[in-house]
Amino acid sequence: MASANLNIMIKAARKAGRSLVKDFREVENLQVSVKGAGDFVSRADHEAERIIKEELRGARPTYGWVGEETGSEAGEDPTRRWLVDPLDGTTNFLHGLPHWAVSIALEHKREIVAAVIFDPAKDELFSAEKGDGAFLNDTRLRVSGRRTMIESIFATGVPFGGARDLPATLRDLARLMPQTAGVRRWGSAALDMAYVAAGRFDGYWERGIKPWDIAAGILLVKEAGGFVEAIDPAQSAVDSGALIAANAQLFDGFARLIRET
Repeated sequence: MASANLNIMIKAARKAGRSLVKDFREVENLQVSVKGAGDFVSRADHEAERIIKEELRGARPTYGWVGEETGSEAGEDPTRRWLVDPLDGTTNFLHGLPHWAVSIALEHKREIVAAVIFDPAKDELFSAEKGDGAFLNDTRLRVSGRRTMIESIFATGVPFGGARDLPATLRDLARLMPQTAGVRRWGSAALDMAYVAAGRFDGYWERGIKPWDIAAGILLVKEAGGFVEAIDPAQSAVDSGALIAANAQLFDGFARLIRET
């Protein structure tokens, strides 16, 4: 049975998801104008965050808040805060690609204790609570059981434009790709992490990410039996901005390759 907090999170994610699906259907009509489409998606993103914030803070008004669009707000309860990405995969959404998600995490005393990642386009709801396992809809999740890199598929994000993390990521790819069954770049860090938890990907790494991108995914992977660390192991996984996740059999070798950069 889900806790009251997790039920609140699921309700908020589904409500925001319905709003985003409605807007997603309109995106194709806006492709004639890049600026127009971008402005439209920005409005959709902000509206989804407004819905989530209204639901979560209405139910738990003392909790703090960190949202991609609205920033940070302290709560009366300094030990708890929501971390929210209302639309992870904005570029996919803008281009009419049905691979994006709502991500909501609850942090208590600097540890993620509940997580929801909702993919409305596929009606897949990933959820987890600390100590209670990870689930896809009603099915319990486990990370993959693959033991060798050459059999395994990994996910990452490749920085766009002139992002400063691009050279390091290209070095990662040069070392990793010859030793694996492939690397995927699907454009949503939240879903990449959820797919590791579900055993669809065997591992994931990325640099230059924000806490709201990966907070929910961290708990999902851990509760599905996987390992998660910052690329710099001395840092917090949530706040470091650079992350590694994989199953137990692959993690050490995978982490060594990424940390060589």
